[in-house]
Amino acid sequence: MKQKYALTILFALIVASGLTSIGCYQATERIVAEDMECALTKALAEQQSDAITADTIRTFNSYLKTEQLRGHAVLAVATRQDGLRCEARCSAATIFSMSDQRPASVLWTMAILWALYCFWRFRRDVPLMTFGGLAYAECEGRFYNKLGKQVRLTPMQQQLMEMFFRSESHRLTKTEICDALWPKKDDANDTLYTLIRRLKPVIEEHSNLEIESDRGRAYELRVR
Repeated sequence: MKQKYALTILFALIVASGLTSIGCYQATERIVAEDMECALTKALAEQQSDAITADTIRTFNSYLKTEQLRGHAVLAVATRQDGLRCEARCSAATIFSMSDQRPASVLWTMAILWALYCFWRFRRDVPLMTFGGLAYAECEGRFYNKLGKQVRLTPMQQQLMEMFFRSESHRLTKTEICDALWPKKDDANDTLYTLIRRLKPVIEEHSNLEIESDRGRAYELRVR
């Protein structure tokens, strides 16, 4: 499967789970609003007053059909153009806890599992340049040993190894290396020697490769 199709499926699952969650919340919100409005109307009609008292709250809770709302829905006096009005309110957290989020949870789980699968699939399918037990994933800019463990290199070591791998002969002259790594330095021979000396044990530890010097004029990466 192409990467763009896999990402399209992942995006569709995320959108579907989000819309499903919102839809369930909104459906519950409408039910809660209707229940609170009905209970408030009955409570105010029974006491024949808009004043909120302890009896109003008790009566209001007794008329609520949804048991989960009792003790969570509150009464408040809101200012309107035509005066004060008693309103029933409920927190978004309470409504969310009452909504059936199981369909959305299933879709979220599918999205997470699909994302993990895509990561594994495309990580496995990353094109590798292999040589002497060492692999270079160009799209990642990382080197891996034969066990799949990343080989940690300094930035300069990384650049030099990339140059070796991109060379068909795996051979580089001193001039090529110095011009690429230290273009503004007049004499980088000592710096290059130090870089090669420190890189050799790292490469030999993680692969079957070694760096050989050709009379001080060039360096070659070859299999031992």
